[in-house]
Amino acid sequence: MNVLGIESSCDETSISILTEKEVKSNLIASQHFHSEFGGVIPELSSRAHLQQIIPLIKQTLKESNTELGEVDLITATAGPGLIGALIVGLTFGKSLSLSLNKPFIPVNHIEGHIFSGFLMEEKPDYPFLCAVVSGGHTLLLVVKSKFEIIKLGTTIDDAIGEAFDKVSKMIGLGYPGGPLIQQYAQDGDSEYFKFPIGKSKNKYDFSYSGLKTAVLREIQKMNFKDEIPHEIKKNIAASFQKAAVEAITKRVRLALSEYKINSISLVGGVAANNLLRDEIKKIGEEHNKNVIIPDIEYCGDNAAMIAYRGMQYHLAGKKFELNSNAYPSLPFNTFVEE
Repeated sequence: MNVLGIESSCDETSISILTEKEVKSNLIASQHFHSEFGGVIPELSSRAHLQQIIPLIKQTLKESNTELGEVDLITATAGPGLIGALIVGLTFGKSLSLSLNKPFIPVNHIEGHIFSGFLMEEKPDYPFLCAVVSGGHTLLLVVKSKFEIIKLGTTIDDAIGEAFDKVSKMIGLGYPGGPLIQQYAQDGDSEYFKFPIGKSKNKYDFSYSGLKTAVLREIQKMNFKDEIPHEIKKNIAASFQKAAVEAITKRVRLALSEYKINSISLVGGVAANNLLRDEIKKIGEEHNKNVIIPDIEYCGDNAAMIAYRGMQYHLAGKKFELNSNAYPSLPFNTFVEE
């Protein structure tokens, strides 16, 4: 089975071809021009997807040595994401399905991330604990099976990736903040500032607005007339990163003490952060649990994870009518809660 995946939920246009055994091709076109605006501009993102999607599909088919007629299933991200950006990929996928007379499966973007660990040679073992960390979402889940997901906690305000972006902007590093904060934190003192770890009524929920505000208050307190000194930027980055990561690891440890878990998976764009990866691996060693973290290519938004999740639904017998607005994958707000 050749599965074509399309991802266009934000500022990455990605096309992938995979089979049940391997990812044959996974190409990603990033919209780097958003950095000059300090964030993603939805209208510009939609236009870029329109420009990139056809050339990218042609390139992916060529790289995977696959003819368009050999595609057996078409999948595309249906949400959540930027509406205009989503429409480009979703509409193109439906049109391709209609013209080729091939089945189409729309996929929940977050579910794509949750199951992205299965793109690796070593795969998660059910039930597994999954931390979804990205620019738009922060979730802690127990994944019992392909179609049974228990939501332990989510963010009550900012997502972890959003907090990285905002703090990066505060100290004058720019956008996107994740790689820049990590770069500066390497040479900084993570103990220089004592930033708080957010609390919430639900012990598994996350809160990053307080951490973000604490960084702002510290900057205001120092009252620099001009730009923040380089060394202070490094110390802020390191101290912030430590607190942001500890909010994740603290709840992962708690979940391991309360649930029967066979493995741990860290997914999403912020899973590319080296400190977070190292800390989760350390927890896995302490608890004798395998830790599966996707390669960097599959941490951010990518079509391979969408194709894989769509294939899971297709093989389970799920069908989708092209004129329907509903889709078979779980809506983001209906994960089972305990």
